[in-house]
Amino acid sequence: MNQPKLTLPRIDSLDTLADPDAIIAMLDDKGARGEIASVNWPGKYPYRPMTSFSAAYTDEAIYIDFLVRCNYLRAENYVDQSPVSEDSCVEFFVEPHEGGEYWNFEFNCIGTINASHRRERPVPTRLAAAELGQVRRYASCGTRPFRELEGLFTWNLLVVIPLGLIGLDRANLPDKIRGNFYKCASATSEPHYLSWKPITTDKPDFHRPEFFGDIYFGKS
Repeated sequence: MNQPKLTLPRIDSLDTLADPDAIIAMLDDKGARGEIASVNWPGKYPYRPMTSFSAAYTDEAIYIDFLVRCNYLRAENYVDQSPVSEDSCVEFFVEPHEGGEYWNFEFNCIGTINASHRRERPVPTRLAAAELGQVRRYASCGTRPFRELEGLFTWNLLVVIPLGLIGLDRANLPDKIRGNFYKCASATSEPHYLSWKPITTDKPDFHRPEFFGDIYFGKS
């Protein structure tokens, strides 16, 4: 499924809401919607859990609510900067300035975060604890780790990423940024690697800015 661009609406009233459920309801009602549905390596990783997101921005931050329906649920990583991509995981990679660094924000279903910024995959600058603490996370699965469960599960994760954390000036936003949204779970019984914007590499690799899509900031 080729979804080449996304336009985020500006909804400044999100910053006034303290209740995560109210934020999610507003994103569902007024946010931009997308599907993380590209099965990029179907020969080896055909499983496709239903995954979507709703997103918007404010004067302060980018808001993203991920919604997942899946058959296996895992959350063994509970310390930030641990390999959350092994677990039931959703991700947002973003290049705020074209040709510059990109940021990877990876979250398992209990909100544990792994985040860095870099120009090339082998040379990351990992976010410090104080920077990670700026990223708000609200997980429907709670925050306690657990081993893999099998069944039918629906879960969501709301994340709020400050614009300043990724080097964006709220008073001088670009018309667009570039990025991709992902769903993965490499250590589950059904490993999978899905993306919003398709990737055409030989093997799973999310650290490929050349496959990012355009994400526009809508006018207020």
